[in-house]
This record gives sequence, C-alpha cells and structure tokens, in this order.
Amino acid sequence: MNITVLCVGQVKEKFYRDAIAEYSKRLSRYGKLHIIEVADEKTKENASEVEIEAILQKEGERILKHVKDGDFCITLEIQGKSLDSVALAEKIQRLGVRGHSSLVFIIGGSLGLSDDVKRRSDFALSFSPMTFPHQLMRVILLEQIYRSFRIIHNEPYHK
Repeated sequence: MNITVLCVGQVKEKFYRDAIAEYSKRLSRYGKLHIIEVADEKTKENASEVEIEAILQKEGERILKHVKDGDFCITLEIQGKSLDSVALAEKIQRLGVRGHSSLVFIIGGSLGLSDDVKRRSDFALSFSPMTFPHQLMRVILLEQIYRSFRIIHNEPYHK
C-alpha cells in the first residue's frame, strides 16, 4: 500500500523530525510512505475573513496538485469522524481490500483546509475536538498509521 502524508508547512523542530523519521522507518515494512510538504502562506495577526479565505485557497491549490484521481483522500478535520485505533486499522484494511492502494492523508496549515480540499476528501477524520500544532499532528498521524498496520497484521502493540 502507498501512504502519502500531504501537509502544509515544514517541520523545523528536530525532535519532531526525529519522531517522523522513526515512524517512517517503522512503516517501511508495510508499504511505501511519502511525505509531501507544500508551502504555507504567511498570515497576518488580524487577518480578515477575505484574507483567510485567500490563504486557504492558495494552500488548497498546492495540496490538490499532489492528489491523483485514484487516490483515496483522508483529510484531518476537527469536524471529521472520530475513530479509535482499531476502527482506523479496520478502515485502512477495508480500503486495501476494496482496491484502494493509494491513501493520502491531508493535514492543513494553521488555518485548516480550503473548501476545495474538503470537497475532494473521501473521508474526514478527527483525532480530537482539540487543536494541535500541525507539526505534532504529523507525528500523531504516523504513529496511528503504524499502529494500524500492527493491528492489521496481528502484531503486538502497546494498548
């Protein structure tokens, strides 16, 4: 299975990069992992709704350039559906059985995702009603994808 994590912005902190590298290495035994970063837009402190919408639109266009027609897109959204680890593993396994060999997980920037990206989404996933830094969300997402493959393969994982 091909897994792509498509995200806005770069990870600058070494401890996040180290964790991302570790989970990327662990995931390599289950399939191909690609991490694609698109540039984020600078946001003024008191940006207007129009300015925010323009920023989301630009970031959304950058995201969608990397999404192919056959990709199954899972957007990370606060308003998405919450799943526990076993349910996420079952979803990934079902998608694979149904012939979806390319999953794209999309993490927006600090302002979220554009409406165009949300419309392209095949499934909106929520990890929590809380807001997390998008750099940390990459680590959390990769850990959960790794945990999903451990569950799918009936391998032990920490509960």
